[in-house]
Amino acid sequence: MKLMIINGPNLNLLGKREPEVYGNTTFEEYFGQLQSKFKTVELAYYQSNIEGELITKIQEVGFSYDGVILNAGAYTHTSIGIGDAIRGITAPVIEVHISNTFGREAFRHTSYISPAAKGVILGFGLQSYDLAIQSFL
Repeated sequence: MKLMIINGPNLNLLGKREPEVYGNTTFEEYFGQLQSKFKTVELAYYQSNIEGELITKIQEVGFSYDGVILNAGAYTHTSIGIGDAIRGITAPVIEVHISNTFGREAFRHTSYISPAAKGVILGFGLQSYDLAIQSFL
C-alpha cells in the first residue's frame, strides 16, 4: 500500500511553533516513527506553504497512490481549490488536524476539505496521522 502524507502551511514549524498546541516533535521525527511502525506501508511525505504546490501534489499522486493523508493547515478553511483538487482525483483522502479545530477560533470550524474527504481525524495530536494510516489498513 502506498500512502502520501501532505502537510500545508506552517507545519514545517512543528516542534517550534506553539508547542502548547502542536507539541515539541518535528514532523520529520514523527514521520520516521510512522515509517518504523508501518513497515508494510510505503509512506511518502510532502510539505509546502504554497497553495498551488499542494494542489499540484494532490493531482500528481491522486491517481497512483492508494490514499492521501492531508493536513492542509489554514488552507482547510479558505481553499476551494484544494477541495476541488480532492474531488478530481481517484485516491481517497483523509483530512487530518493535530488540534481539535472545533475547540479553536470560529473560522477554524469550517472546512472546504471535509465535504470531499473520505473522513476526518482531528484533535489527537500527531497521533491523528497514525489513526489516518490505520484507517487505510
